[in-house]
Amino acid sequence: MKKIILLFTGLMAIAVFSQSPVDKISSVLKLKIEKSIQPEKYHIWIYLNDKGNDIDVYYSNPVSVVSSKSIQRRAKELSSSLSKSKILDFTDIPVNQNYIEQIQQTGFTIKQKSKWFNAVSGYATKNQIHMLTALSFVKKIDIVKAYNKRNDEIELNSSEINAIKKSQPEGIYSLNYGSSFTQLDLIKIPQVHNLGFTGQGVTICVMDAGFDNLPHKVFANMNILAAYDFVNNDFIVANENDQGEGSHGTATLSIIGGFDEGQLVGPAYGANYILAKTENTESEKHIEEDNWVAALEWADSIGVDVTSTSLGYLDGFTQPDADYLWEEMNGNTAIITIAADLAVKKGIVVVNSAGNNGDNSEHNTLGAPADGDSVIAIGAVNSSGLRVSFSSVGPTSDGRIKPDLMTMGSNVYHASSSANSYFFGGGTSYSCPLAAGVCALLLQANPNLKPMEVLQVLKSKASRSGNPDKYYGWGIIDALASINSVITSIEPEIDEVNNPDDFVLYQNYPNPFNPSTKVKYYIAQSGFIKISLYDILGNEIKTLINGETQQGLYELTIDSSELSSGIYFVNMNSVSVQKSIKISLIK
Repeated sequence: MKKIILLFTGLMAIAVFSQSPVDKISSVLKLKIEKSIQPEKYHIWIYLNDKGNDIDVYYSNPVSVVSSKSIQRRAKELSSSLSKSKILDFTDIPVNQNYIEQIQQTGFTIKQKSKWFNAVSGYATKNQIHMLTALSFVKKIDIVKAYNKRNDEIELNSSEINAIKKSQPEGIYSLNYGSSFTQLDLIKIPQVHNLGFTGQGVTICVMDAGFDNLPHKVFANMNILAAYDFVNNDFIVANENDQGEGSHGTATLSIIGGFDEGQLVGPAYGANYILAKTENTESEKHIEEDNWVAALEWADSIGVDVTSTSLGYLDGFTQPDADYLWEEMNGNTAIITIAADLAVKKGIVVVNSAGNNGDNSEHNTLGAPADGDSVIAIGAVNSSGLRVSFSSVGPTSDGRIKPDLMTMGSNVYHASSSANSYFFGGGTSYSCPLAAGVCALLLQANPNLKPMEVLQVLKSKASRSGNPDKYYGWGIIDALASINSVITSIEPEIDEVNNPDDFVLYQNYPNPFNPSTKVKYYIAQSGFIKISLYDILGNEIKTLINGETQQGLYELTIDSSELSSGIYFVNMNSVSVQKSIKISLIK
């Protein structure tokens, strides 16, 4: 992970030299004020010099700032020798409340607070801006930038849909994926589900334009931990009589974690979810960076493991007083890119759509934060694995290959806003949640993985790992190969067993296996023992052991010659105890 450079540290550091009030206003904001014909309120960032003097209380009590789960996740990024207080750094300390109150006394309307940037955003007139520059703790005032609307939701007619749909073979997979099979099969999700990985125990934050149809049956079993609307500042992420419309969020959420067997299954349908509404679809430039930063900090404090965001743009960045330029897609300029890289430093896997602006022979067409060196930027291919023309390309303006990886982003099956119906749509907005779901599966398979390790595993197993380029990055994700590469097969140590039960049944090794695996078990007291092999539906496949067994340690070999790929259970019964373990076969 590249070190976050001087722009960010400059925002955080205490000012060494005194500033005149006029020097605190950025050149971009000055230009916008000069160009304004009539008085208006400007959407601005106010960056502060410090966080006051009473910050040690936070370092001594990390759970007052972030959750225990966030602390555990961050610990993976730190060496075990570091003290508990090192879990937090300056960026985690809240913005000083006394400073906030003084800012509000000028008439400034606060919209969002950012502890990571030691800043607040909101709206101010020209006169209020000059009043704010007189405050000694104010370091800099700059404009809050926004992004143009994306170009997706590319719907097809029924004949086109039937042409690209791939039929699911019978008797191979444990689930019926319905019309979502094509998008999952391309990246080998059904095979991973057969191994028992569904994202269980992993927390994903989906950041989008709201979620207008959570009563849809595809979300009936989804575990939603928290939800917040950062556009309207309330706890309702569905549509109301306020700003924003959430059909897009309904679609992306269903793609990553929905479950309606026979219709649609998301790659990480067993994960926990946090929902953040960050986009105002009613405005011309609706993706505002302060909402996204606030949502990311909120998700971090709860303990998120993976974020999935489908930000993009249509016409490119052409107005320097409103948007970022393509030259600024260098990983170190856009505020949300800096925030995304910082989130990775705190242990969060950040996944983002590359954008839908197609190819340009002269420059990149990326949208922040996909330009971040620590962000997993996802492009779009069709069902045949060919790049779709709208998928944005790199490289970044500093020469790095982007996008990173590809998944299906054309004719993706998703839930709709209408009752329990479904549609097909297109865009890197829809390829992103598929990739984020794979990241959750990897973290379930190996919870010790750091974010950059997740990225490297995916790159090393992708379809173009040996010849990445600006169109495909490292290629199409291979979830199965990636999962297999991070599962550790460790033979259990059973030198001494002291257990009051009739027996002890140990996990098999290797797992997954092919062509055979070994299961160790210990019999504490001689007696009748039956060991059987069952399939995932609970059907007994074969009896492995059945009869009187003497006290002792045993090893049982299970051969796969008569078995197909999938999940199986080894069940062991005595007179008083029943135990089982799950084993996974890959052929």
